[in-house]
Amino acid sequence: MNASLLESARSVLADVISLGHTRFELFSVELREELARIATLLIGGLAALVLGVLGIAFAAFALIVAVDVQYRLLTACLVAAGFIAGAALLAWTVLRFARSKRRAFGATLAELRRDVEAIKP
Repeated sequence: MNASLLESARSVLADVISLGHTRFELFSVELREELARIATLLIGGLAALVLGVLGIAFAAFALIVAVDVQYRLLTACLVAAGFIAGAALLAWTVLRFARSKRRAFGATLAELRRDVEAIKP
């Protein structure tokens, strides 16, 4: 009886270790996916930002230079107001994106929740 109890305990321990190993692998896969997503967002966002700012700055400069001298001040003010409105819109969009982010490691947490429910008597 003592040997079967020890064998049963070893089997349970092996199952727990195997379960933990599987959950850790899932966590590491999700972590890599999340890091790749963040890196792509940062690099892509930075490139788009730099190119967009350069394009807008050159277009604004060309517009101000092309306008008659007596309207240049008004044109510069309107261009500045457009930049401020664009910055406000971009800030609102980024805030909305940040708040709508899906939960990190959701699959790992769901699997752990199912494991706890399966273990409970």
